Amino acid sequence: MRRFSLAVSVALCVLLAGFAGAPRLHAQDPSLLEDPLFEAYAKRGLAELYDMRYDEAAATFGFLAGRHPDHPVVPFLEGLVPWWRILADLGSTEHDAAFLAAMDRTIDRADRLLRRDDDNLDALFFKGAALGFRGRHHANRKNYLRAARDGQRALRYVLRVNEQSPDNPDFLFGIGIYDYFAVAVPERHAVARPFAAMFPPGDKGRGLSNLHRTYRHGSYIQTEAAYFLLQIYYLYERDYVKTLQFTEFLREQHPNNAFFHALEGRVLARFGHWDQAAEVWTDALGKVRRNQTGYNDSVAEQAHYYLAQRAMRLRNYDRALTHFADLRHVAEQRDGTSAFVVLGRLREGMAHDANGDRPSAEAAYRDVLRLREVGTSRDRARRYLERPYRG
Repeated sequence: MRRFSLAVSVALCVLLAGFAGAPRLHAQDPSLLEDPLFEAYAKRGLAELYDMRYDEAAATFGFLAGRHPDHPVVPFLEGLVPWWRILADLGSTEHDAAFLAAMDRTIDRADRLLRRDDDNLDALFFKGAALGFRGRHHANRKNYLRAARDGQRALRYVLRVNEQSPDNPDFLFGIGIYDYFAVAVPERHAVARPFAAMFPPGDKGRGLSNLHRTYRHGSYIQTEAAYFLLQIYYLYERDYVKTLQFTEFLREQHPNNAFFHALEGRVLARFGHWDQAAEVWTDALGKVRRNQTGYNDSVAEQAHYYLAQRAMRLRNYDRALTHFADLRHVAEQRDGTSAFVVLGRLREGMAHDANGDRPSAEAAYRDVLRLREVGTSRDRARRYLERPYRG
């Protein structure tokens, strides 16, 4: 579950304020976010982005860039394209540099505005959002100290924006995320506790309430709110009904988003709905084979892994081994070794054991010991080397 891992939230810096119809602080300095033309194009670009129509989204954001060449919104929006490419395959660092450069440009432009007016709402807003995104990226890459530092800085700006408009449902998003994860992450993960001491106290109940308000009433970031609520109910609250509610919303709103498609398959598998999960993963694998945008090797790895797991549950070990072989074939085309490759090789050994092929099983377990550790993968491999898996 790497996209839902501690790496996303450990630094408590997932303070994405999103987009919002900002109020005016000064009559002579209206927020760009109040501009109806900007709103129309921003929403259009976001819809294209969530549907993984990256080139179209880049063109839409490019139109806004031409109209607002000095505003921090321009590099921020441009940075969302590589950001979603990163989310679609966290195992690849191909788009990291473009994303980080865009967030740095956003911060630089915001600083220029703040030097002229330290209450400029757009500057405060986009600087906080850029720091939050950058911190979240550092956490994904396990650069926890950098993530925590960006989180601290982002929080200052998120709080200042929230003070100006405490009832705006979009602005409640960043506060809601902070309030919930500031408590939930240290409760669940001991490694996060030293970082938690760097931040003020949170409130899980208040955080959930504010995220629900953003989801129901937000203008720009309903999708982001639904995504984070899905994470919370899936990983922390372990509430299947509510998890499925937000999964279904994301799939209905963005049916061409491979990231949300994969989430649906993982959620169904996690809660034991294996027949439905198999249908979802079979559909996703078909889109990979048709080269549909966003359906990349990462999706293929996950699909083969979960379809193999279902076959093992049905004691169809030959079918499982076919999927595990396909998983290894996909992995050979990629740089790095994903968690699905490691766990797939472990389960491949288990399937060989269940089929009575001890030499192949032992070879798989020894491979696991040479790969990076994922959870208890090495302990389990050692255990099965000593005593065969029986199925």
